[in-house]
Amino acid sequence: MTHLPPSDKALVPFVSVDHMMQLIHRIGVEEMLRGLAAYIEADFKRWQLFDKTPRVASHSAEGVIELMPTSDGDVYGFKYVNGHPKNTAEGLQTVTAFGLLADVASGYPVLLSEMTLLTAMRTAATSALVARTLAPKDSTVMAMIGNGAQSEFQTLAMKAICGLKEVRLYDIDTAATRKCAANLADAGVTVTSCSTAEEAILGAQIITTCTADKQYATILTDNMIGSGVHINAIGGDCPGKTELAPAILHRAEIFVEYPEQTRIEGEIQQLAEDHPVTEIWQVLNGQAAGRRSEEQITLFDSVGFAIEDFSALRYVRDQLQETGLYDALDMLADPDDPRDLFGMLRRARPS
Repeated sequence: MTHLPPSDKALVPFVSVDHMMQLIHRIGVEEMLRGLAAYIEADFKRWQLFDKTPRVASHSAEGVIELMPTSDGDVYGFKYVNGHPKNTAEGLQTVTAFGLLADVASGYPVLLSEMTLLTAMRTAATSALVARTLAPKDSTVMAMIGNGAQSEFQTLAMKAICGLKEVRLYDIDTAATRKCAANLADAGVTVTSCSTAEEAILGAQIITTCTADKQYATILTDNMIGSGVHINAIGGDCPGKTELAPAILHRAEIFVEYPEQTRIEGEIQQLAEDHPVTEIWQVLNGQAAGRRSEEQITLFDSVGFAIEDFSALRYVRDQLQETGLYDALDMLADPDDPRDLFGMLRRARPS
């Protein structure tokens, strides 16, 4: 277990949004994406040590609020996250999040952190880690279908981890495409803005879909997908929300994080419960095959899983001692006598 940054035992390190942005810039966006991918891969390779459960979700007509818990036996972690597609029209983020790590032995929290930015970073790092594993060799072109808040992170992760050279952008909202293209103008990749999804996927070896509407949608139709591509489907992330035509799923070899969750929330909610899928940790561990031929279509049906958040929080925690980019929160009662909580309260009474 990583040592805490120096602090009183009753003070919990807290990484604010401002500190997270400073941390990302101090490390460097691409370097941090590589670091996150390494931590995620390391934790996936010890997959069997972790508690695993589908996230606990509270659904409404407007969106979803979820808790995502896990533990490796030494450290416990969870993330609170929402998904509200309507928020964008109201000037709010579709997704916001925060997360916590705790020491299993004492139950005491040891880190509290914003995770809106960190989720975008870990999602992109996971996508690129899997693409490096499954995509055709020497893939250099990605189609980015959906140019919202995730699109730049996905592009930079594919560049940093997979060697991406060109991203082809498409969104039904042309303002989103202009935003993404402007943000990536100095990123070191060729940015091509496209007027249709069909145009965007021309020449792409990797196709990433990330749209926001909470509905069954067909962003990619069967006739749009040729052989020998890798599809990174990250937009289907709750019941009733998908992006791919079912026929694509039947043609592809499907890889998932945790089947019990993905069958509820991912693209494969459109398939029979016994439709075969491969867990990505098995591929990373060498227990299952990844891409087996140049003609094969591989599909990563990614919905995000708690172990990825655990990995991201673990990575951030390991940077804090060196950077000092945190505040110490007084959020744990610490009476002189642990049996005398009321006495601590009594002594704090104003005179």
